[in-house]
Amino acid sequence: MSSVKQSGSFTLGNREVWRLGYGAMQLAGPGVFGPPKDPQTAVKVLQAALDAGVNHIDTSDFYGPHVTNQIIKQALHPYPQELTIVTKVSARRDDKGNWLPALSAPELTQAVEDNLRNLGLDVLEVVNLRSMISAHGPAEGSLEEPLETLIKLKDRGLIRHIGLSNVTAKQVEDGQKMTDIACVQNFYNVANRHDDALIDSLAKQNIPYVPFFPLGGFTPLQSQELDEIAANLNAMPMQVALAWLLQRAPNILLIPGTSSLGHLNENLTAAHLTLPKDALDVLNNLPQALG
Repeated sequence: MSSVKQSGSFTLGNREVWRLGYGAMQLAGPGVFGPPKDPQTAVKVLQAALDAGVNHIDTSDFYGPHVTNQIIKQALHPYPQELTIVTKVSARRDDKGNWLPALSAPELTQAVEDNLRNLGLDVLEVVNLRSMISAHGPAEGSLEEPLETLIKLKDRGLIRHIGLSNVTAKQVEDGQKMTDIACVQNFYNVANRHDDALIDSLAKQNIPYVPFFPLGGFTPLQSQELDEIAANLNAMPMQVALAWLLQRAPNILLIPGTSSLGHLNENLTAAHLTLPKDALDVLNNLPQALG
């Protein structure tokens, strides 16, 4: 199993984490709903991630719901002191697996309490408030009320740090007027770079940016370009996509997810991959060339 230490490190909250972490969403069943087909392998994947040096795991109690957190607890509790678990709130699932907004004070409080219970923790290191204003990506609108609820929970000692997810640059700025923002988690990859300016702004403030879906939203032509670069480097397309993100900015923290031990090793191997200038030139111009 590859080590993630070559990815470098960055501060998340008040902890230093390796920049290549792990996202637990795929440990749940199909559609991120219900239990996995192979719970034992899910446990082994988490344990293998830690064995490889991963000390940053991203999760949520609405994955399953409750499933991924319960698997994390089963696999890793009592947790190593260096492990940072980040969760997110603001949604709930109905009995058909639909994602529904859950932003009221009672719902957010319940979500934090559920995360604590299912993870077996007394305090959550980082809780991301995910905007549910739009189901199609970040959209302007006030997050003041739900953020106030999380601040109160932080004051109670249930949360150490607050982050934001699926948000605009303005929502980040507005949030920073209310509390310290520990990280921002948005959709971003080499083919979907709408957050370029936000990433650079956060880097100047030493605030981590955590992209999700490193291969999401690619056109066939963009995928072909990525495949060709990967073949030339004797690497997998996902490894190239992750390596590009690591080289994009020092404040980017990665959380690729998988329920496969083989794919986990492939993802973590990206820590060892340095893209040459010619490959970077192609990838850096990919969105603009095809836009």
